[in-house]
Amino acid sequence: MSERHAKSVDWAMKVQASRAGGVFYWAVRGLLRLTLLPWLRVTVEGTEHLNTPGPVILAPVHRSNLDSILVACTARRRLRALGKESLFLHPVFAWANAALGAIPVRRGEADRQAMKAAQTIIADGAMMIVFPEGTRQSGDQVLGVFDGTTYLAHKTGAPIIPIGIGGTEAAMASGSKGIRRVRCSVVVGEPIAAPEGRLSQPQRHAFSENVSAELQKVFDRAISMAAD
Repeated sequence: MSERHAKSVDWAMKVQASRAGGVFYWAVRGLLRLTLLPWLRVTVEGTEHLNTPGPVILAPVHRSNLDSILVACTARRRLRALGKESLFLHPVFAWANAALGAIPVRRGEADRQAMKAAQTIIADGAMMIVFPEGTRQSGDQVLGVFDGTTYLAHKTGAPIIPIGIGGTEAAMASGSKGIRRVRCSVVVGEPIAAPEGRLSQPQRHAFSENVSAELQKVFDRAISMAAD
């Protein structure tokens, strides 16, 4: 773990704690709710589950860069998220992404600094987006749940809320530079209680499999709603 990356993580957390960061977050969210959501004709189901107090892990499917935007526009609380390190290469974009809640994470390796930061943020009572499939995927099947999601839930005691999102891959697939006007939907599932006590590897795997199954249910529902 490089010292530079560790400083980047700490810096992002300071931006999020600043007044300017908070003002920027709510201003951008408000603008997107007034423009993007109506344009994509977004329908939402299960928002009552987002009223869960205290620390919460939001676990959406990930098919498009639009996913985190739709989740942030759906939740009333300010969100945090793990974001790929490449989003922080340019100073202006780095500040904007940090203010919008992103914590830089190194993909393809065990980023202990980012996971430690995420654990601290969640334990402090935040609602954080953690894409359980890792990076963006394609298709209508959930491709498993990576260990980081289960680890954070176990360490913080935060429930996991599965979120299905339909239509975003068609609206803005990987590599797309523009957004097509495609009907989208967000389905919020019931909270899944965090595992307690010491976990064996089979128990950890079983919990992750349960999260994956619940995520598939809300994903199927979201796809159906977006197609109507």
